[in-house]
Amino acid sequence: MDGICAIDLDSILPCLLVSKLRGIKRIYDAHELFCEMKEIVSRPRIYRFWKRIEKLAVPQFKNAYTVNRPIADAFEKMYSRPFAVIRNLAVYNPALQYAKKEKFILYQGALNEGRCFETLIPAMQWIEVPLVICGEGNFSDQARLLAAKYGVSDKIIFKGKLLPAELSLQTAKAYIGITLFEKESQSNYWSLANRFFDYLQSGTPQLVVDYPVYREINNSCNIGVLIEDISAASIARHLNDLLLDEKKWLQLHHNCLRLSKTLNWQEEEKTLLAFYKQIFG
Repeated sequence: MDGICAIDLDSILPCLLVSKLRGIKRIYDAHELFCEMKEIVSRPRIYRFWKRIEKLAVPQFKNAYTVNRPIADAFEKMYSRPFAVIRNLAVYNPALQYAKKEKFILYQGALNEGRCFETLIPAMQWIEVPLVICGEGNFSDQARLLAAKYGVSDKIIFKGKLLPAELSLQTAKAYIGITLFEKESQSNYWSLANRFFDYLQSGTPQLVVDYPVYREINNSCNIGVLIEDISAASIARHLNDLLLDEKKWLQLHHNCLRLSKTLNWQEEEKTLLAFYKQIFG
């Protein structure tokens, strides 16, 4: 091989070792502020472990990129290394945009801590349409227990892990998507989630946290409903408003279709290819 790319901290040490043993170039692809994820930062011993790895390894990667400018700025400040920005945009696929919409709310992605399930699930008490959850994670068991606790198990469909084609179809049929995070985690606050762009490409309006990176994109073309208060009552109110306001939903839907033509992987991959061309020629 001519080079090796580490994806986040859980692969950085072996990639660093292999690059040194073979005398090849190394690249760091940071999907997030790994150490600032809730499941890491809330456990002091685990946090210290990963932070030591980060401080040891990241400065040794001359070539690096991440998903947005605020996270790139944070890494550059910490380690005095330039970080390029290559966003995790979804592939433009017009075929998905013609799927018939069904009246259900979709959450797709990992069922992890910090994703607001503690308030999203209770919110379903006041919402009539079902919530479909696609994925599993470290909060899976608690999520199912919460559904039973609040008496909404009949309204929530846990589909578990799906193959990419199956997930794409679910996303295309969904009426509203969910992109919610707790702001206490800096990784969440500065995130740019895959699902945000998956909903966009399928023409699915979404309820999305009013955090800087999402706000910037949404302000450029209104594709979702921004929410600052992530309490159960607030989530229910915003979702019901969008479910009942067909005119607003259609406007967001058409904005998604319009923006999908430019904010897609076919355009963003050009930046990625240029990045690697600078390294390898």
